[in-house]
Amino acid sequence: MNDPIGQAIYDYYHSGKADLLLVDSNYTEGEEMDPAVFFRGSGEMPELEVKALAMCTGNVLDIGAGAGCHTLELQSRGLAVTAIERSPLAAMVMRERGVGEVICDDIFHFSSGNYDTILMLMNGSGIAGTLDGLATLLEHLRKLLAPGGQILLDSSDISYLFTEEDGSVWMDLSNQNYYGEMIYEVAYRHLRSDKFFWLFVDFDTLSQVADTVGFQATLAAEGGNGEYLARLTLK
Repeated sequence: MNDPIGQAIYDYYHSGKADLLLVDSNYTEGEEMDPAVFFRGSGEMPELEVKALAMCTGNVLDIGAGAGCHTLELQSRGLAVTAIERSPLAAMVMRERGVGEVICDDIFHFSSGNYDTILMLMNGSGIAGTLDGLATLLEHLRKLLAPGGQILLDSSDISYLFTEEDGSVWMDLSNQNYYGEMIYEVAYRHLRSDKFFWLFVDFDTLSQVADTVGFQATLAAEGGNGEYLARLTLK
């Protein structure tokens, strides 16, 4: 498995340092990401993530858990948390850091559980890839929810990327696929991922997609640059 993010997490945990991750997309090039971001404590997390953790209740499933920063914080609060992560190296690091229950799998292949809270942070909508993928993901997650359960996810409306300071639009989005369906590549040292879709979705579009599969979406909090936290519950 070509796993640049997992390798960076593994290296950072075992040596205390790692090279920066390099992120290219169909809109941007050469963006840098410090692997330390996967090891933040609660005092280093943005307000939206702090809010999401405070809203977690009951039996929690943390999807795309990375190095386990959110899982460990919830564990410290006495919640029962299952961390699911597709990267074997990241899953290994979580076990070494003391995460009690780690499942190394793709969420789309995972079908057991009865969770009160499903948590998806650090642009949690991203793993859906596309709007069609978002509908498929939410349809799958509803099978994992306990009665009265909730999904907490964050995302961003990235339309600001296509707008100048004077309000003029430099890209005609009407001729594109949904503008939040970005295509990414991630590199770390000699490793480079395959290209993959990563979804940023504005709240109104999220609400519309959620409605088609039986969810009610509520805006729980907003941040800068179009970021928000959403709470989804079954209607």
